[in-house]
Amino acid sequence: MYLPDQAISYGPKEFFMQKFAVITGASKGLGKAFAQELARRKINLILISLPEENLKQFGLQLKSTHPIEVICFETDVTHTDKIVAITKEINENYQVFFLINNVGVGGSKKITEVELSYITTIIKTNIKATAVFTHQLLANLMNQDQSYILNISSLAALTPLPYKTVYPASKAFIRFFSKSLNLELKDTNTSVSLANLGPMPTNDDAKGRIDQHGFIGRLTLISPMDAARECVTKTFKRKKVININRLSWLTLKIVPDWIKIPILTRAMKNDL
Repeated sequence: MYLPDQAISYGPKEFFMQKFAVITGASKGLGKAFAQELARRKINLILISLPEENLKQFGLQLKSTHPIEVICFETDVTHTDKIVAITKEINENYQVFFLINNVGVGGSKKITEVELSYITTIIKTNIKATAVFTHQLLANLMNQDQSYILNISSLAALTPLPYKTVYPASKAFIRFFSKSLNLELKDTNTSVSLANLGPMPTNDDAKGRIDQHGFIGRLTLISPMDAARECVTKTFKRKKVININRLSWLTLKIVPDWIKIPILTRAMKNDL
């Protein structure tokens, strides 16, 4: 069997036709938390991440502590042909009932100082990868009795964010893509959920930036495990929009731009 681009498969062949959940960006942060939460629920996993992020070891750990099967693919999702190769392999061998489009990148930089690759990487990872994974796996999902798509957006999609610029625009795409897809599939067995998330203490760098933002950072704070648990629970309830931190979401929605944007601009400058 061909496994594209350092794909790693393990587990007996008889498990191949059981139903699986696919998670992109699964080796760390929120994606890793999603994998742990679904493993706790005894759901078989197909995990996708960049190479050299210890995904195989993580998958083996999950398999050793939970009665599930774990399939791992390591690849660069900025390349459409690699996504197509992986999804072809998945569609030919596994029944997928849950897709979590979690993979994403961001950062805080002046738009005048970044390389073109910085911009194209955000667009390819946050926008293209989500759209292509969804398109390529949709027939598989719709072939199940009930299936779910969870797309990870951000509170950043609700407001302009100077010094992030491309990132909130990419998450706004996820927001409208999800809502439109949900409407298109409303009479099918496949539901689409959109999660609007804020900053998370996924590593020391993220924790430092959150602390630096003081009150604003703490306002939107939630742990990856708590976010994953709530997102999965609400997705299985077919909730269309999932706002984890309701206070921060409400604040961004009701505070006028003339108050909100200068405050956020100062906060984003602190990330530079």
